[in-house]
Parts: sequence; structure tokens; C-alpha cells
Amino acid sequence: MQTDLFTVSKLFTERLFRIPDYQRGYAWTEKQLKDYWADLQQLEIDKSHYLGVLTLEDVPVERLREWPEDRWIITSKGYAPFYVVDGQQRLTTTIVLIQAITETMAEDSKLNYTSVEEIKRKFLWDSKDNGISRSYIFGYEKDNPSYEFLKTYIFGESSTSSSTPQDTIYTHNLARAKAYFLERLSSLNIDELQVLYKKITQQLLFNIYAISKEVDVFVAFETMNNRGKPLSHLELLKNRLIYLSTKFDVEDYERVALRSAINESWKSVYHYLGKNKDNPLDDDFFLRNHFLLYFGKDFFGDDESNFRAYRMLRRGYKVAYKEFLLEAHFTTRNIEQKKAATEEPARLSTRDIYTYAQNLKQSVELWYQILNPRDSKFSKDEERWLDKLNRLGIEYVAPLLMAFFQKQKTPSVRVELLKIVEQFIFMNQLLRYRNYMDMDPYTFIDLATKVSAGQSAPDRIVKELKSKLDSMKSNRDVWKYVEKNFRNGGFYEWPGIKYFLYEYDLSLRLQTKTDREKIRWEDFVEDPNDHHTVEHIYPQRPRKKCWTDKFSKFNPKERSALRHSLGNLVPLSRAKNSSFQNKCFDDKKGSAKNKIGFRYGSYAENEIATKRDWTAEEIADRGLSLLDFMEGRWELTIGDRGRKLRMLGLDFMQTKGRRRP
Repeated sequence: MQTDLFTVSKLFTERLFRIPDYQRGYAWTEKQLKDYWADLQQLEIDKSHYLGVLTLEDVPVERLREWPEDRWIITSKGYAPFYVVDGQQRLTTTIVLIQAITETMAEDSKLNYTSVEEIKRKFLWDSKDNGISRSYIFGYEKDNPSYEFLKTYIFGESSTSSSTPQDTIYTHNLARAKAYFLERLSSLNIDELQVLYKKITQQLLFNIYAISKEVDVFVAFETMNNRGKPLSHLELLKNRLIYLSTKFDVEDYERVALRSAINESWKSVYHYLGKNKDNPLDDDFFLRNHFLLYFGKDFFGDDESNFRAYRMLRRGYKVAYKEFLLEAHFTTRNIEQKKAATEEPARLSTRDIYTYAQNLKQSVELWYQILNPRDSKFSKDEERWLDKLNRLGIEYVAPLLMAFFQKQKTPSVRVELLKIVEQFIFMNQLLRYRNYMDMDPYTFIDLATKVSAGQSAPDRIVKELKSKLDSMKSNRDVWKYVEKNFRNGGFYEWPGIKYFLYEYDLSLRLQTKTDREKIRWEDFVEDPNDHHTVEHIYPQRPRKKCWTDKFSKFNPKERSALRHSLGNLVPLSRAKNSSFQNKCFDDKKGSAKNKIGFRYGSYAENEIATKRDWTAEEIADRGLSLLDFMEGRWELTIGDRGRKLRMLGLDFMQTKGRRRP
């Protein structure tokens, strides 16, 4: 092990650095970037800052054959090629910052007597005889989507590829890092840039640790890269599968083909997981749901005789899937060749890993479309109902949707399932996640594994779910529980309040001649724990005389029930400032001078603005109207007017004779 400390300048002396295919891409987000920038800002001019160990592996000769554009710099200039096994996040960040500095400089300026071109030739690329060929000092292997992105979008070089660079979560992180540094550099003058450049190149220190041939680099990668920002299980799994591809006793071309197939699958997976920049999809959410469909039958089994143990296993799959994939299934012991004719054959073959990787690749596009229906090939009805499910919360039903959509291609049948599932989740929210009729969220996992394994036909699943749903809707105990909860706790803290109010506003929107969107769901639920976009019309703290006089005839408990009752809540198209909350009703409605009132807000706000006054009677009337909407929209039968008033917590309005004639 080399224990000398290297500055970044010395590190980039006659060395080429590549991120190998088993490595994850650039994973740093703004938090890590802020920490890195803060360290540089706090670094004194006469001090050094230790960045840690940079673990390198000599690039095998057979892999160098795939680097034709770098052969000249290796053979003629003596550059040593290395894979970066650990430390790539810090090294990548440093290179992105150096590139950002060169873009901030004027073309003819110098930093510490070094020109822009000299900086680029040392840290970014070198060219043969000033020709068109480029050898990049730092980068990714060519089959990595980040290779072309780093070259074109980060280094600003021309592309020699005919294909468009793929967007992934990692390329988004690279772009974000460059934008972050460019923003901070924009305020620095030339003297400050020179100080910063010296800090980066002369005062940041690495240890180099060269992995010997006796050390298994794949195992080292898993161990080392669990420091810092943890690897996702999808990232670990890619490394594991590439590792296993080297262990099979097959021809070289078979190993090469398997490794290539794994890389291509992960390219596709990360492309779709990162395709929507505003809503990148979680690695492990995808992996565990794919696991349920691919291994579910084997994992859960058919024997449910020990029901308690079965339920615990089913509920623990979010942890158990990791152990199954990385500790039980995709392991070297499962590919060891049998030693004698009487022994069992190996459990894993190249075909098994190839098939798994291909299935992962085929599944991710459908997964992306289910979670991003507006960027899908689905019918308009499928898109509309998937949109609703994504707003409600799709976590537990996603495996069933995935399996169902894989097996059932008819849009109308898919929509039938989506409608039933949406009603189930809404009922679950009405029940505040208390389970009835043995229909908890994990039931959807069971159904998903059965559909995926071919044990239940899609049309049978629809019938089974509809039957359970009808039983739940007609169960008197269900409605007693719902009524009791709302009567005691009101609607303001109800988990489903934002979804319900959004759906009501959507229904009003569909009744208008214009189809203008007044509430963006993303803004409405920007912070799920904050209700700043749900307004109490009769305020929570009514101090003004216009409110206290109207509600003085009610006792404190009744006033509290009125404030938090459904009819007193309205969805805001935008968050209003806190002073708005306590204004009188006429002021809240808005005017030609006051354009932040209800008249200029959501469709539900517009509806409220047509009222002349806002009293307990209006709250009760609107609450009853909203429950009527709930009955029609979700095909429910809540009950008569008296039961609805009890559910609203306003039965005192009837029993005390406080209703208008």
C-alpha cells in the first residue's frame, strides 16, 4: 500500500482514471456539494485538507483492448490506466469544479500562470499532435451512459456518437453539480478564483491505495462503497451480477456477453428511473417490487398453514428481499460446479442471470409509465386513473398494477381494476388505515404474486376485488367506525382530506366551459405534513367581531366541531399568508382591489365566493353537499341526512333546532 499523500495536481500526473462498469454513477446531491464547498471556503491558505483514500485498480490488459482512443497516450506518453474502486464521488466533484472554473475564466486569462488550455490538458483531456482525437484523463467506460454526458454536457466537448446521451439519475446529479458550482463561482473575481484553484490543486490531499491482484476487487467495492453515501441495493446488485459473470466455468465469449447484457439492462433501468427530472424514481422501490413479481411465488410459497408466520414474512418483505437477492440467491456458492455425478447441479447458470437481467430491463419501462402516466403509451382513461392512484399513494398497489398490466393488455379491463383499487385505497383512508374484511394493503401483494405466477387470471382478480369492495361498503361496522372517527376528530387531520378536496375541485372544473387547471397537485401537496393549502373559512382562531358574533350562540365544543367540519374546509390554489386566515368573510371572498381572495382561487374557492355570508348553516349545508359528492364519486351509501350530520360532527345543528326553516 502506498501511504504518500498526493495533491490533486500530482494525482493527475501521467495517470488515466476510469469509473468501471460495476461502479455506480455520480450520486452526490446538494447536501454533499454544500459540504464540499464549505470545506474549501473554510480551508486556510497555508493548510491542507485530507479528502481520504483513493482506491485504484490496474486496468486488466484485456480491458485495454476496448480503449483504442487511449492507446496512444498509454504507449507513447506512459500514462498508467486505473479503475477508481473507491473515491469516485470526491474525484468526480473535483473535476466538475475544475471544469466550471475554466468556463468562468476568460479564454485568454490565466490562473496562477496557467492558461485555460493548460488546465484542461492536465485534468480533463489531452490530444494527439493537437489533432481531433481526444483522450480523457478522467471519465467513465464507454458503455456507461454517463460517459457521453460527461464529455458533452459537462466538459462541453463535441460528441462523436450518433446516439443521444441517456438521462439517468446519475447524469442529473452531474448536471446539478456543475450548475451548483457555476452559480457560486459567478460572484468570484479573478483573485478569488486563483486562491480557490490553488486550494483545489495544491491543498486537497488523497492517499492512493492500489488493490493487489490477490484482492477480489468486486468484494472490495461492496465493502468500501458502503462508507459515505450508502449504495442502493440496485447498485450493489449490479456489482454482484457482474462479479458472478466472471466466476462461471464457460467460454470467454459467454462471460463477455453476460457482462454486456447486465450493463445494458442497468443502462435501461437507470434511464427510466431518472427520466423524469422532477420526480426521479427510487432505486430500491423498483427493485423490491420487481422482486415480488419475479421471485414472489418462491419467496412466499403456497403453504399458508402457519398464518401468523406467513403474515410476518409478508410484512417483512421490504427487508427480506435484500437478504434474498444478495445473501441467498445471487451468491458464488450457487454457481459452484458439482464435484461428483451424485451432487446437485449448480442453482445458478449464465442463463438464469441473463434472464433475470433481461426481465429487469423489460419491466422498468412499464414501471416508469405506471408512475408517470402522463408520459406513457396508455389510453386517456388509463392515464387519468393512474394519475389518481399516484396522488392517493401507490406504494402497496404498485406490484399488482405491474403484474396486471403485464398480463392484461385490454385498456377497458385495466381501467376497471384501477377504479376498484382507487376505491379500496379511498375506503382505507376513510377508515384511517384500520383493516376490515381481511383486506389490508398487503393483500395486494398476495394478489400481485398470484397474477405474476399465473395462478390467478386478471379478470378473476377484478371480480374478487369487486366482491370484497362491495362487502366492505355494505358493512355497518365499517360505517359506524368511520362516523365515530370523523365525529370525534373532524376532517382537517384526516389523511385523505387533500385528495378528497382536490377531486371535488376537479369535478367542478369539469363542469365549467373552460378546462383551466387552477390547482397543481404537486403544489397542493408540496409538504404532505403541512395543511397550508387547506383553508378554514371560519377561522381556527376567530378573534374578529365579524366571526365571534355569528358563532356566539354555540358552546366551545360546538364551535370547534364547526371549524374542523368538512363543509368549512376549502382547497386553496395557492397558499395564502397567515393574515388572510383571520379576515372577515367579505374580505376573504376578495374584490377588484383584493385579488388574493376566493374569487381568484380554485373552483371550490370560486363556489364559496358566491355565498353572501358564512355561518353555521352554510357550513352544514356545504358539508352535506360534499358528502353527497363523496357518495356519488366513490359509489358509497353513507346514509340519510341525520347520519351525515353525525359524520360531520354537526348533529347538534338538528337536535337543538338551529337549522334555518
